[in-house]
Amino acid sequence: MESLHLGIIGMGDMGKLYARTLSAAGWKNVNVCDMPDKYEQLRQEFAHTSITVMKDGHQVSRKSDWILYSVPAEFIDSVVATYGPSTKIGAIVAGQTSVKAPEIAAFEKHLPEDVYIITCHSMHGPTVSSRGQPLVIINHRGSVEKLALVERILSCFESEIAHLSYKEHDRITADTQAVTHMAFLSMGTTWKHQENFPWFDPTYTGGIENVKVNMAMRILSNKWHVYAGLAILNPSAKAQVRQYSLSVAALFKLMIQEKEVEFVTRIRAAGDFVFGNRGQREQILLSDNLLDQYSLGSVPKEKIKPNSHLSLLAMVDCWYQLKMNPYSHMVCQTPLFRFWLGISEYLFLNEDYLQDAIQAALYAREIREDDMEFMMSVRGWQECIALGNMEGYRIRFEDTAKFFQDRFGEAAVIGKRMIEMITSKTSAGVEASSKPTAAN
Repeated sequence: MESLHLGIIGMGDMGKLYARTLSAAGWKNVNVCDMPDKYEQLRQEFAHTSITVMKDGHQVSRKSDWILYSVPAEFIDSVVATYGPSTKIGAIVAGQTSVKAPEIAAFEKHLPEDVYIITCHSMHGPTVSSRGQPLVIINHRGSVEKLALVERILSCFESEIAHLSYKEHDRITADTQAVTHMAFLSMGTTWKHQENFPWFDPTYTGGIENVKVNMAMRILSNKWHVYAGLAILNPSAKAQVRQYSLSVAALFKLMIQEKEVEFVTRIRAAGDFVFGNRGQREQILLSDNLLDQYSLGSVPKEKIKPNSHLSLLAMVDCWYQLKMNPYSHMVCQTPLFRFWLGISEYLFLNEDYLQDAIQAALYAREIREDDMEFMMSVRGWQECIALGNMEGYRIRFEDTAKFFQDRFGEAAVIGKRMIEMITSKTSAGVEASSKPTAAN
């Protein structure tokens, strides 16, 4: 590799992933830093590597030709304000935040005019292989030559490159991340309020339920601020989160009144909009036999109880109400979103499963308590996001996580196996024409 210096400001899990991947690919000059109090710890951690730990972002910025800010979205403005003015003339600056509007605003406000802004976002977490996963590149202020250099730097991740504008990115990730995460968090909050460990409950047994339980546990075992920033700081997220809450409430009101005709008509219209003409395509998830392998509990299948799948019915209704095609968002898919769309697809394309869910929703009164709690949990999360309340989000998240923390170890093992399974599948069923190509 040539003598370019690559810099990373912020050495959390993703920052470390980037540093190690770039170094392993042969880039000899990788400069990194974090908070000053972590300097000695990082020096020891990377003592026997080619990665150079620097004292602060000023040193990284002055030395590096390509600089990546890998910090939480809520801190991006203050961090760029501090270190941005030290950016080397002609350098390329990027960010790894999951919300690009505040990141771009910080770059435009605090960076010198003689630097390039070509930012990026790896659509996966630090424990997931980057190979084959989407990697968004946003050429906000850069030349053709600089864009080509960025693509070469990032090629070592072996990801699928997608070129978008920052507005396109935020609009799509509001759906693929913010709403998806809120749905899983609402399930966790519901179970916590019910004092219910779902892996012991016959209502939450079976293939689709394994996805719900394991992915909810995966989110709750992680850091709250990752999800808070995605939901609260993304300009597009609040409208989509609000519609999901409205869809849950509207369907639940029809359920408790047992208005079958109105309920079924609404569900069918939503299903036709999202999944129409898709019965012949390869499904994202194949069968219960595949998903049954990933259970945290041991409830026999013959004891399975009905489930309305209100969370999934409402998600499809939400897409319908917003006239949003989730398949067009596969360009920014995450493993969690692929699971979420996959189990929604699996439910709606299996007529027997869909009929069972509709009948349970309307007439299985023994599960209405759970569905009511779910509606209330969704509304609570939606109001927290609408108010932009980071502290409230943290408290809700950590309070829910604490209830399940004893099972996080086992859930992490099973969740990792599930993620490996879903990421190993190709997205051949997604039409190539659905992928956005324009970047500006």
